Amino acid sequence: MRRQKRSDDWGFPRWRPYGKGRDTARVRTCDRDGCDAPGDRPAPKAPNSRERWYFCETHAAEYNRNWDYFAGLDAQAAADREAQESGEASAFQNAKHWQWAGPGDGSRSRDEMRAFDALELDSDADFGSVKAAYRRLAKENHPDLKPGDEEAAKRFQQVKAAYDVLRRSEERREGKPR
Repeated sequence: MRRQKRSDDWGFPRWRPYGKGRDTARVRTCDRDGCDAPGDRPAPKAPNSRERWYFCETHAAEYNRNWDYFAGLDAQAAADREAQESGEASAFQNAKHWQWAGPGDGSRSRDEMRAFDALELDSDADFGSVKAAYRRLAKENHPDLKPGDEEAAKRFQQVKAAYDVLRRSEERREGKPR
C-alpha cells in the first residue's frame, strides 16, 4: 500500500507563503503602446461606454489630464451641470472642516503647525524668527525667573518642545545628521 504525501499547506507554520498558489498569476499590462507596467487603473474608452482602457499610474494621469468633463456643452449647460453636481455633493461641503491637513502649503506636518502656534508665529516664518521667538518666550517663562509659578513652568516646557520640533524639521530640510 502506497502512502500519500501530505501537502505543505496544512497546520502552523505554513511552509509556503500565504496567498501563493501553484499557478502563475496573470497580470494585465498597461494598454499604452510600448508600456510593460501593470495596468491596474481603468479608464473609460468613451463617455457612457462600458469598455475600459487599463493604464499604469503614469499613463492614467496623462489620460485624465486631457479629459474635459464639460466638452460639447455650451456655457449655460456647463453651469447647470456644475450646479446640479455641486448640489448633490453638498454633504462634502458641509464636512470640509474635517479636512486632512491644516493651513499652509502642505509642506509642514501637524506637529510643526502646532509648534508655530505655541511660539506665536505664522506658518510661513523662517527659522531665524523661530529662534528669536523661542528666546523671547523662554526668557519670559523660565522657571528661574518665575520660581513657584506652575503656569510659567508649563509654558516654558511647551515652548521648548515646540522649538525642538521645528529645529529637527529644519535639520531634516537642510539634510544635516542628528
